[in-house]
Amino acid sequence: MNLMKKIAIASLSIVAALSLSACGKSSSSPRQNTWQRAEQSKSITIGFDNTFVPMGFKDKDGVNKGFDIDLANAVFKEYGIKVKWQPINWSMKEAELKKGDIDLIWNGYGITKEREQQVLFSEPYMASKQEILNKKSSNITKVEDMKGKTAGVQAGSSGYSDFNDQPKVLKNYLAGKTISQYSNFDQALLDLQNGRIDGVLIDQTYADYYLNQKGLTKDYSRILLDYGVEPSAVGARKSDKELVNKINQGINKLVKDGQFAQISQKWFGRNVWPGKLSE
Repeated sequence: MNLMKKIAIASLSIVAALSLSACGKSSSSPRQNTWQRAEQSKSITIGFDNTFVPMGFKDKDGVNKGFDIDLANAVFKEYGIKVKWQPINWSMKEAELKKGDIDLIWNGYGITKEREQQVLFSEPYMASKQEILNKKSSNITKVEDMKGKTAGVQAGSSGYSDFNDQPKVLKNYLAGKTISQYSNFDQALLDLQNGRIDGVLIDQTYADYYLNQKGLTKDYSRILLDYGVEPSAVGARKSDKELVNKINQGINKLVKDGQFAQISQKWFGRNVWPGKLSE
């Protein structure tokens, strides 16, 4: 057998091996969905803003705490699955989910039309409203008093979406019809305290906790905004219907057996289940 023939046979062998390998891959079972993977690995990764008290945050000792932390841990404990909490840049949350860096967004995640186009939501498990937080010394007592003033909001928050989607409520009053964006509420509130902005557009649940913890309830005024009641839910990839169904079932079980109310009472002093929302 001459050299050229040997080379040709070797080349054909390589091609055949590659073809068989490709066929083997194409005939294998499809990639498991997130729920199946979580069931097998007994682990799931949830993305959260670790400064968003009281929903999910890292305390001074580096421990993850909050209402959503307790709720999610309790839900997945029912399935024998441990939650890995992954701090994320909140403005990049949907991108992190799409890339697969996280499996869920669970951190006071408000349902909006824009977000519904990107994620699959669970059933709502709580609801809240947006408000403007101001220093009482500013004498701002109604939204009209924000005319020509400045305000801040967390970048990527549902409050920021409301601000742009419903300009008549607040946007049209502010100087330049714009609002300063911050990576987290703590930074916005610091600027408010130091007089660098006149108000903070904020979720009322966060404001409740923040003012009570800091003992500042007498120092600030709060104006509820007419954006309507905003439900919060868990966000998953559009393909993860089974995972979302399991989350819904888990939360409903916690509601029925009283665990949801206990967790809610711990963090808010009331039951935030949507059927018992305090207006």
